[in-house]
Amino acid sequence: MMKLSFALSLLLSVALLSSFLRLTMAQPNDVASPPPPPPSPAIPSFCDPKCKVRCSKSGRYQRCYHFCIICCQACKCVPSGPYANKSECPCYRDKLNSKGTSKCP
Repeated sequence: MMKLSFALSLLLSVALLSSFLRLTMAQPNDVASPPPPPPSPAIPSFCDPKCKVRCSKSGRYQRCYHFCIICCQACKCVPSGPYANKSECPCYRDKLNSKGTSKCP
């Protein structure tokens, strides 16, 4: 009986040690990681300075700049100057919001 209990305890010890080693030697790739976030669209380099000029005299600069960047990314152009001149960029001029008014400042 003594030999049987010794053999069982030895077998149990080996099994526990084996599972412990498997856990400690697991590679980081074994754990499922969340997928990386999709890359945000890059702002074309010409949009930033043109939108800063376009919105320089706006009473709501941040809002103007935000929508100007969106329109510039889509249209690849920004009308010159802080006012009007939308005829220089038809895409920019023709973009409308859900209310039917001009989306681009």
